[in-house]
Amino acid sequence: QVQLVESGGGLVQAGGSLRLSCAASGRTFSSSAMGWFRQAPGKTREFVAGISEHGINTYYADSVKGRFTISRDNAKNTVDLQMNTLKPEDTAIYYCAAKRNYLSYFTPTSYNYWGQGTQVTVSS
Repeated sequence: QVQLVESGGGLVQAGGSLRLSCAASGRTFSSSAMGWFRQAPGKTREFVAGISEHGINTYYADSVKGRFTISRDNAKNTVDLQMNTLKPEDTAIYYCAAKRNYLSYFTPTSYNYWGQGTQVTVSS
């Protein structure tokens, strides 16, 4: 069992930065791949970034590549998402998720555990 709690969301102007953090409880964090997803009003949940169990491999949606960076600290049971050069279209609720399987990083249904989400609003 993994419990996930996101933090760090807020309101920022376009071009600004935010850093989201996800704190995980449970002994299985270091054996879980992690992902960040987001969901804007009226839209489906979409993949943002993913990171493998030991942080060797990272994956990004094309829309955030070069602007967002995912990282993890297995000693602290945390996974972060550094978001730079934010755009109004980045506005969404951001969710942290964990999976312990070999299914795709990009699909929400691959993930076993989800946080409650944190709101990110980017004003123009």
